[in-house]
Amino acid sequence: MAAERSGGGDAAKTLALLWRTPPEPKPVGRKPKVSVDQIVAAAIAVADREGLAAMSMARVAQELSVGTMSLYGHVPGKAELIDLMADTVLQQRDLSAEGTWRERVQHYAERTRAVYQAHPWMRDVSMVRPPLGPGLMDGQEFLLAALAGSGLEPRQVTVAHTAVEGFVHGAAAAEVDDHQVEEVTGESSDSWWGARQLFWDDYFDVERYPTMTAMWNAGGYDIDGTLADQVRRSFDYGLARLLDGIEGGLK
Repeated sequence: MAAERSGGGDAAKTLALLWRTPPEPKPVGRKPKVSVDQIVAAAIAVADREGLAAMSMARVAQELSVGTMSLYGHVPGKAELIDLMADTVLQQRDLSAEGTWRERVQHYAERTRAVYQAHPWMRDVSMVRPPLGPGLMDGQEFLLAALAGSGLEPRQVTVAHTAVEGFVHGAAAAEVDDHQVEEVTGESSDSWWGARQLFWDDYFDVERYPTMTAMWNAGGYDIDGTLADQVRRSFDYGLARLLDGIEGGLK
């Protein structure tokens, strides 16, 4: 499915919702059927179980056992709701670790990865135009502070921040992609690759792809453990080499 995009709603209304300004008034007389927090929690629950494609204002209303119009008094529409969902799950990161700058960046990476693991639908949200809420901004502040502690020049800090953030979110999304596809199709990766063994037997040309063949013969494609283990090692390796490069710029 095509990626949903954050930042697509009304700017003023979205920002007011993200920061809860003004906060929802305390009910006077008859208690409202739902609140913003309940709507967001229900939307996340639907997306966690059924995927982001299944999440709609009508589906969230059904989850809350209320009429769809009850939601619109709190959230203008799906575009604003996606921003609220993404920022809410980003707030689940416990970005309070201390240590060296590398340890703090690694902590940021681990906690962000955990969000994608817990909410695989995040891979379907493009945040090129991000939700400017506390979940996103707290993460930006933590990562910038960690990199600023490395001794980089200010311009280097912001460039390194973009590089780390891009790698972490991209790699975390790719890591849950396989699980998401399996959930949607009902077919495991092992089964999918097994059905395509004939590609290697009948179509793969060792002379056309000599480097790939050499890596295969040398054991470069051997998987030590499960596919999930291999993907995790790739995540750790990529992050470590990125941080090595940043550290190399300090010398």
